[in-house]
Amino acid sequence: MTTGFPVLSLGPTRHIRQEDWSLRIKVRAKEVKRFSWEQFNSLPQTRMVADIHCVTAWSKLDTVWRGVTIDTIMTAVGIEVPSAYVLAHSADDYSTNVPFEDLVNGRGMVATSYDDKPLDAEHGGPARLIVPHLYFWKSAKWITGLQFTERDEPGFWESRGYHMRGDPMLEQRYSSR
Repeated sequence: MTTGFPVLSLGPTRHIRQEDWSLRIKVRAKEVKRFSWEQFNSLPQTRMVADIHCVTAWSKLDTVWRGVTIDTIMTAVGIEVPSAYVLAHSADDYSTNVPFEDLVNGRGMVATSYDDKPLDAEHGGPARLIVPHLYFWKSAKWITGLQFTERDEPGFWESRGYHMRGDPMLEQRYSSR
């Protein structure tokens, strides 16, 4: 358990101005919607309190996030679920795969606030994916897109041996493909 909030990233911290940020929703290679910062923040906001777990063996309890649930994003986009898999893309060319079922029914959000303050760049601001019931590498920092894919495509860490799903309760750290 930690009371702090360790900062772990693939590379240097990205500093993205809100006016330069956008979230792209893609079905395979086709962009079906792009939200600007202003458009995104006009969507209904949700507060989420959740425990988070890092693959490096720390956990932080009762973290407080605010943002837009994936359910709300899907409603705003106005498409039926086009596939069972999603690749989350980040501004630093990072990606991670997440089964769509792990993102809906209030289980995932694109967060813009942590602990009732705008999300700091070191923690993925201005916006990051939050999927608290999976290891935190699935909660991509500096998120720029959600892409529906036909198959479960590995992201950055998954292609380097991390588990395709990453359930901390099952200790799914590394792949046994």
